[in-house]
Amino acid sequence: MKYSSYPVALLSLLSKVAAVDFTIAGGQIFTPGFAVLDAPQPGTPLGGDTIEVALDVTANGKLNLPPYSDDSPSRINNITIFLYSYDTGRNFTITNGTASANDASLGDIMASEPGSTVKHVKWNWPTCLIGDGKPDSANSDRGAYNISIRQNFRLNGEDHYTIFDVPISVTNKIEFTGGNPPCDSVNNPLLTPEEINAEAANSVGILFAPGDSTIVQQPDSSDDKNGIGPGKPEANPGNGLGSGASTLEWRVAVQRISLLSIIYFFIL
Repeated sequence: MKYSSYPVALLSLLSKVAAVDFTIAGGQIFTPGFAVLDAPQPGTPLGGDTIEVALDVTANGKLNLPPYSDDSPSRINNITIFLYSYDTGRNFTITNGTASANDASLGDIMASEPGSTVKHVKWNWPTCLIGDGKPDSANSDRGAYNISIRQNFRLNGEDHYTIFDVPISVTNKIEFTGGNPPCDSVNNPLLTPEEINAEAANSVGILFAPGDSTIVQQPDSSDDKNGIGPGKPEANPGNGLGSGASTLEWRVAVQRISLLSIIYFFIL
């Protein structure tokens, strides 16, 4: 499978330059784990009533849906999602597996939408992100963020915990809906990149992109009570929220996108 490199030269808020690689096929973003991100796309300006993340949790049909047996050689234990920014110092819990009061943070996404291979995570924006447009002061909590997807899973008898960050910008209009949690109620201490050590955590590498020959060991599909069988057709953005990156066109089956830096279209 041929990979093409598309350098997207962009200007970041603090003129920081970073190299971020994404493996994308058919609008889907492949991760170091079973989850395949359908939406949002990297660099998407977000807003609206909720932040929405669409994940195929079966690696496009390679893994059965839960429930899993305790001794299953391949399974997802849990997926947690955070929204953090080193620019604002915020680290919000979208879901850590346990729902809090009024869904300020969400419960176990693997238990949501039973029978569906794509989980649609919809979380109310916290109050400090309400607004419209670019940050209007140095004290604003709006601006450049990462959606951080943490996967705790077992693949062929080996346990992994991986970290996958997708840059977005909180610059579109967000209004008070009545269900917006106070920011401090969902905020956590922000660890440094050295403390997180994502490179070591992600040593398993990107999995299940087209051309990946990894075979998933799991109980025979005839024991699958969910009835999804051993596979399903390739998913696409229509299974999730679609692509927000309308300015980019993917012209080959699989492409590796190198983001030299991320522009979030705002000026302090």
